[in-house]
Amino acid sequence: MKLFGTSGIRGVYLRDITPELMHKLGLALSTFLGNKGSIIIGGDCRLSTQLLKLSLATGLMAGGITVFDAGLIPIPVLAYGIVRHGCIGGVYVTASHNPPEYNGVKVFDARGLELRSSDEKYIEELIEGNSFKYVDWPSLGSYSILDGLNEEYLKELSRRLMPSEIRKRIKVLLDTANCAASITTPKLLSNLGAHVITINSNIDGRFPGREPEPRPDVLERYIPVARSLDVDVYLAHDGDGDRLAVIDPVDGFVKQDRIIALMFKYKLIKEGGGYVVASIDCGNAVREVVEKYGGKLIVSKLGKIHEALIEHNALMAAEPWKLIDPSWGLWIDSIYQVGLIARMMIEEGKSINELLRDIPNYPQARYSIKVPSNLKMGVYEYLRDYIESKAPNTASVLRIDGLRIDYDDSSWVLIRPSGTEAKVRIYAEGKDVRRVKELVDDVIRACRGYLKSRGMELELDGALIP
Repeated sequence: MKLFGTSGIRGVYLRDITPELMHKLGLALSTFLGNKGSIIIGGDCRLSTQLLKLSLATGLMAGGITVFDAGLIPIPVLAYGIVRHGCIGGVYVTASHNPPEYNGVKVFDARGLELRSSDEKYIEELIEGNSFKYVDWPSLGSYSILDGLNEEYLKELSRRLMPSEIRKRIKVLLDTANCAASITTPKLLSNLGAHVITINSNIDGRFPGREPEPRPDVLERYIPVARSLDVDVYLAHDGDGDRLAVIDPVDGFVKQDRIIALMFKYKLIKEGGGYVVASIDCGNAVREVVEKYGGKLIVSKLGKIHEALIEHNALMAAEPWKLIDPSWGLWIDSIYQVGLIARMMIEEGKSINELLRDIPNYPQARYSIKVPSNLKMGVYEYLRDYIESKAPNTASVLRIDGLRIDYDDSSWVLIRPSGTEAKVRIYAEGKDVRRVKELVDDVIRACRGYLKSRGMELELDGALIP
């Protein structure tokens, strides 16, 4: 597909994402929805979001759809609102963790579930062929403001997650990336009984505090702040509230695999086993915990854990930074995840380090190579062929999303093109740091040579976490 990537439509404003495209998307969605019914629209705080959201609304109304504009809300609040207000779908304008010049959209069905790949393909074909339908004046959709959705969400979620007992009044440093979660997550934590200190919590679509992606290298400079404030945990969102990073003030960034394993552990204990879904870039900690607690692990593409969740009727689904718990809703919800972690700490009287004590901790690397858009697939294909040609016959090869090689020593490496940015991702894990460094250095060395032959320097972000 040309428009829809790993997670909705995304690109640079005016280069890839334009008001005209949003209008066409609104018309295509209205045709897809049968040119009748009501949907909720919302968005993050990017400077282009309001314009794009209103352009989308004109297309929807021109196609016969009634539009309820919920304004500035985190993305899980939109999905929640679709279900609670009985709408046939919803659209959220966002570029998630991407830089401020980016924007895009995510589309949800009546269940608050992100659209399946087949539906995205159909909508894209409608746009490319200008095959959408304008309705005549008696059938036009209307537009109105939907107030109070953040408050509805907070009230129900606070009631659901309220600790049954308080063994510790936890102190939390919360970083909301100057964006939408600033108006919800601090209130949720306070409602649950936590003492909350916020940073980067003033709304600003330029993201002046930090990059909206809560990567280890981005958050590292705030760890001394967390230590000086003597907090129990440091939590950080992305731009729209579907990602969550967890930092132990003592030991630093907690690998996402360990957080996913912790969530799966509690769910499997409660349910006595069952299917859980994790994305292809999750490592051995997840597999070991799922096996230990009687679960069965389903491996999914990144950005498509919701499809595997439905297909296997799974208890829970997760990918790094993101969690779906269908007992709450079928949408990714990092605000809900914040509440779960806080409740565990409050009820059990434990620090984040103590909660994670029996969760395996393997060295891991997550890097991104920045490349021009027109070279992204060439770089990926070169690196894919390179690591596959070196893999021993005994290695396991998985191709559902990029290329992952699992070696006999339980180490692995994954190469995949980003579905949202002009980057190629490198992920690796092993039982010791030297092995992880060996795997990553080999790929980076090969990439540097490839780019040098084309007159380019290697540009890298990310980190190796021991």
